[in-house]
Amino acid sequence: MSSSPSSPTSWDEPEGLAARGTLIVLPGRGEHGGVYERFGRRLAFDAYRVRALGDPSADPSVLDEAAKLLADESLPGPKVLVGSDTGARYALQVAAEHPAGVDALILVGLPTGPWEPRSWDDELAARTACPTHRGRLTDDPAFRRGAIRAAVGLPEPRLDQVQAPVLALHGKDDPVSPLDRALNVYEGHGHVRTVTFADGRHDVLNDALHRTAAATVVLFLERLRLSPELPLIAEGLA
Repeated sequence: MSSSPSSPTSWDEPEGLAARGTLIVLPGRGEHGGVYERFGRRLAFDAYRVRALGDPSADPSVLDEAAKLLADESLPGPKVLVGSDTGARYALQVAAEHPAGVDALILVGLPTGPWEPRSWDDELAARTACPTHRGRLTDDPAFRRGAIRAAVGLPEPRLDQVQAPVLALHGKDDPVSPLDRALNVYEGHGHVRTVTFADGRHDVLNDALHRTAAATVVLFLERLRLSPELPLIAEGLA
């Protein structure tokens, strides 16, 4: 992992392996790129490069950074935008503005309205059921508690403006963005594949089922590499 104040947090493929693509992560409210270390390490192990940026709802210049990474020819394709929480809304905006640079999107916990935590414990329980990640957020001085209540001016989730394939991940028990509301946003868009997680909370990539979420992402990426039509490469899995 590498990072500096002016660069994304980065994870690269193991030495000796050819990179299979690049993931550009846009975090959600209160988060920073380092929050996605576990996800970044796991995807890098499978030879995908991961670049995790800052929270675009707090720093709009993050969107310019994302555009630069999409245009960076030194980064291998396919290039996939990953957005969590409000980062999912901004990922859609970037994809609409830079369609030639985005090969696919992964939207996690797409927010559909305001949510007000009663306390830090309430926010923590809504974000994740993973005790390891709860401990990390609690001890992380760079994580901004309470930012999830921020009423930021988010772009509308205009999926009709995005032609790239979309993988939508959502927790069934997400209190921040209830599942039925998220599914209503995705309904009618044939290029969107939704995957829901039993007992899943809001931060699906850092939830108790984070290994299953990461495996789902890898399957999506491997299908993407085969064909833009995303043919099934594994069927009949329980």
